[in-house]
Amino acid sequence: MVTLVLLNPHAGGGRAARLQQPMAQWLAQHAPGTELALPDTVELARQRLLRLPKASRVIVVGGDGTLNQLLPPLLEQGHTLGLVPCGSGNDTARALGLHRMPWVDALAHALQGQARAMDVGQARFEANGIACCVPFLSSFTVGFDSSVGLRALNGPRWLRGLPRYLLATLRELAALRTWELQVQIDGRTVHEGEALFSSTLNTPSFGSGMPAVPHAAIDDGQLNLLLAGRFGRAATALMLPRLLAGWHLGHPRVHTQAFSQLRLRSNSRVPLAADGEYLGETQELELHVLAAALPVVRGPQG
Repeated sequence: MVTLVLLNPHAGGGRAARLQQPMAQWLAQHAPGTELALPDTVELARQRLLRLPKASRVIVVGGDGTLNQLLPPLLEQGHTLGLVPCGSGNDTARALGLHRMPWVDALAHALQGQARAMDVGQARFEANGIACCVPFLSSFTVGFDSSVGLRALNGPRWLRGLPRYLLATLRELAALRTWELQVQIDGRTVHEGEALFSSTLNTPSFGSGMPAVPHAAIDDGQLNLLLAGRFGRAATALMLPRLLAGWHLGHPRVHTQAFSQLRLRSNSRVPLAADGEYLGETQELELHVLAAALPVVRGPQG
C-alpha cells in the first residue's frame, strides 16, 4: 500500500505549516518510504490524491475544513484516511478519538493503525445556478449555524477553537434571521414553519466541540437531524449555554432524529455549510447517508 502524508499549510490559521520540517525529519527516521506533500491549493491537493494508486493510505494533517475539501478524491479512489489533527474545529478528530493527541503520536498511529469504516453524509442542492453534490464527515448546517460558520471563517486569525465560534455566534445574534422551512425525514414531514436552523450531524459535536447530538455515532448507518424552531434573539442567547453544556435537547423547540434521507425546502434562500466550509445559499436540499463509505484509522478511544 502506498502511503502519503498530505499537510495543509493553511490549516489552523497557518499553524500546520510549522510542522513541515519536524515532520519531514521524523518521517525520514521512522518511515523513510513515506512521502510528505504540502500542496498550496485545494485543487493541487485533490490532483495529488487522484494520481495515487487506488486504496492508498492518505494521512491528512489538518482539520475539518481540510478533510471536507479532500473528501471527494478520497472517496473516489477508495483511499484509507489517517488524521493528524491540526485545525480550528477538529470535530472529526474528536469523534475518532484523536483530539489533543500530540502530532508525533497521531502520525505514528495513522501510519500503523488498522482502519474501520466510517459513514459519510452527502448533500445535493443548487447554489448560484450550479448543481452541487457535497460529501461531509462531521456536519452539514442550514441557517443560523452556517452564518456563524461563515463569520468564524472570517474571524480574527489569532482567535482559535471554541472562542472563535463563540465570538462569531455573538456577532450573528446581532443580525438574527429565521427561515420558513419544510423538513421531511425518510418521506415523513417532521417540521413545517419558522426555524432558526436545521442542521445534520454525523459526529456528536460541531463548532469546535459543541455537543450538538451527543448520541450520534459515525458508524451506525444514519445521520442525525438537529432542528431549532422559532427562536428570538433573547431565546437564542439563552439557548447557547445549554448547547455548550449539551442540555439543549430537552428544549421543547429543539428536535433531533436519526435518518437515512432528508429533504428540505425553504421559502427563501438559506445559507449552507459543510464541515464548517461555507457553500452559499439554496431553497431546496437533499441529504442522505453513505453508510460505511470511508476506511478511517481511529484513535485508541475512537
